[in-house]
Amino acid sequence: MPPSPIRKLVPFAEAAKKKGIKVFHLNIGQPDIETPPSILEAVRKADIKVLEYSHSAGNESYRRKLVNYYKKVGIDINYNQIITTTGGSEAIMFGFFTCFDPGDEVIIPEPFYANYNGFAVAAGVKVVPVTSHIENGFALPPIEDFEKLITPKTKAIIICNPNNPTGYLYSHDEMEALKNICLNHNLYLFSDEAYREFCYDGDCISAMHLKGLEENVILMDTISKRYSACGARLGAFVTKNKLVYDAAMKFAQARLSPPGLAQILGEAAVDLPDHYFDEPKAEYMARRDLLVERLNKMPGVFCPKPGGAFYAMAKLPIDDSDKFCQWLLEFFSYNNQTVMLAPATGFYGTEGLGKNEVRLAYVLNLESINSAMDCLSKALQQYPGRPEKNFVSSIGAAI
Repeated sequence: MPPSPIRKLVPFAEAAKKKGIKVFHLNIGQPDIETPPSILEAVRKADIKVLEYSHSAGNESYRRKLVNYYKKVGIDINYNQIITTTGGSEAIMFGFFTCFDPGDEVIIPEPFYANYNGFAVAAGVKVVPVTSHIENGFALPPIEDFEKLITPKTKAIIICNPNNPTGYLYSHDEMEALKNICLNHNLYLFSDEAYREFCYDGDCISAMHLKGLEENVILMDTISKRYSACGARLGAFVTKNKLVYDAAMKFAQARLSPPGLAQILGEAAVDLPDHYFDEPKAEYMARRDLLVERLNKMPGVFCPKPGGAFYAMAKLPIDDSDKFCQWLLEFFSYNNQTVMLAPATGFYGTEGLGKNEVRLAYVLNLESINSAMDCLSKALQQYPGRPEKNFVSSIGAAI
């Protein structure tokens, strides 16, 4: 099982804090946006005598409310096409266990959400990466690149839209291209849409919007980022494919039921006014713009502007992102502060890629982002693994 590129440096961050250093956490997508008080209050006020198991697919009342939510975003489903899950993670696992046999292959544009690797290992599935590039903002790779990777063992393509870790927002044409290749090769299209509400430079085209692909789509969803409720652990597995749904229900039954209190919270969340997302979306846009501006002003740094979610990938003038991110926590501080980043190597399936890239989650307020960027700017000046420093050292050694 591969380690999490997001969490593997936690011990070094904890050690830095024990030394009195403030750590700006840009390594993980934990929003600081306040969880809506009304949805927490719904749990507090719930008149519960016995906290019972729910239906394995989730409370019918919650699933019916989700139907209304999806209708607002142009997705036409019924409540018997939804399985409530323990976070988006369980939705992904249900998809892997249901649609793949051990030895099957799944194609994923890289860099990709690192936990797809872990779920693939658990299901005995081989991840086949197709590389997107920072130079064009991590746009969907050419369909020809997908075609070259398809074998008799290929069963699906997975996308995250808007994307984690890149923030890329797939266009209508890119989604149509994916639809066509899935139809031509009879592949599933797994679509992770955890960040649907946070699209800044265009609309979010759901895989469920693709006409003619209905039987092939597996939608994986969660309220974690939508309502800043990561700890609720409430997600959804959605498909119109009856055979897939019935198979996934067996896994849902095996784990008994999804979180009960979280479903009460989830029902209340669906009742939030439509304008609820205006404020957090505007806040994330301001953070994105500040982060990208500050990064691109640093010598040798390039960061494309993400179209959605709350992540950005940046190319830095460093030799090894894993070493750099650890060095930031072990050996560096500026004004008794440092910054925690996620090394990009863990988001790539191809060995050797991401060595000079990091992922940043703009989940802190503007003041904190500015302070974090001050730290990063100073760190890049001091880091001993800058390529030009190694070049100078090698010249000195030769002399």
